Amino acid sequence: MELGMIGLGKMGGNMVRRLASAGHSLVVYDVASEPAAALAAELPVVRAATSVAELCSLLQSPRAVWMMVPAGQATETTFSEVLGMLSTDDVIIDGGNSNYKDSIRRAEAAGARRVCFLDVGTSGGVWGLREGYALMIGGDAVATQRLRPIWEALAPAPNEGWGHVGPAGAGHFVKMVHNGIEYGLMQAYAEGFELLHAKEQFGLDLRQVSEIWSHGSVVRSWLLELIGRALGENPTLEGVRGWVADSGEGRWTAFEAMDNDIPAPVMTLALLMRFVSRQDDSFAAKMLAALRGQFGGHEVKKAP
Repeated sequence: MELGMIGLGKMGGNMVRRLASAGHSLVVYDVASEPAAALAAELPVVRAATSVAELCSLLQSPRAVWMMVPAGQATETTFSEVLGMLSTDDVIIDGGNSNYKDSIRRAEAAGARRVCFLDVGTSGGVWGLREGYALMIGGDAVATQRLRPIWEALAPAPNEGWGHVGPAGAGHFVKMVHNGIEYGLMQAYAEGFELLHAKEQFGLDLRQVSEIWSHGSVVRSWLLELIGRALGENPTLEGVRGWVADSGEGRWTAFEAMDNDIPAPVMTLALLMRFVSRQDDSFAAKMLAALRGQFGGHEVKKAP
């Protein structure tokens, strides 16, 4: 299939590579010209565009354009620009971490012009190129089925890790809750490893512990494997500043829980602990910062 990709950052660029390796052709664009030109030089099935308008003009109808840009104003601006250039039965895909309420609104705006809009919660971080991406798709079911080869190529396997989860907004809602759970899991691991770290009389090898737990244990997970990787690279997390950012989805999850009278103390407290990390410096906060760097390629602030 043919796809347009706007946004070639940490995830967008690798998504292009994974799609290209599956034989799909792509037209790509980024506000910085270098990533698009580099991908076109690297991959024969990729063409670089110098503008959103050129990208849309190079695609054959019915067109599919994937936006992989930061949530908020960047997505809003890109969506409006793309929508103005598409026509009946074309598809706009938002794979970023947008608020699901914005996705519902954008789907209505696109529908008024007979353009399909799909909100696709996308998880996989910097490892997605090798491991595949989890895709939570909201929007029109017919358009979703039409683009099935795209989902199958990006997912870990053609029949695993992706699915149409509901109408417009559902994809980003599911991804929002996914990230809220992620906050809670990360916080639990960070606190546990801080307790292990504090028990100096045992001289525990924290990497060894993480590797033991990663096989057969009920707490084994990919996040735990990444903890082992982070500790292997820096056993004491020396030089890592325990300052942990939040992308916004943890906040939205907490707000949504309150709006629906759902008690979600673990996810909410995990969010608040990220705020604490910006005031104090602890081993747990350092572990959270290092773990975000491992799975998402997020910036790890260095200690002074």
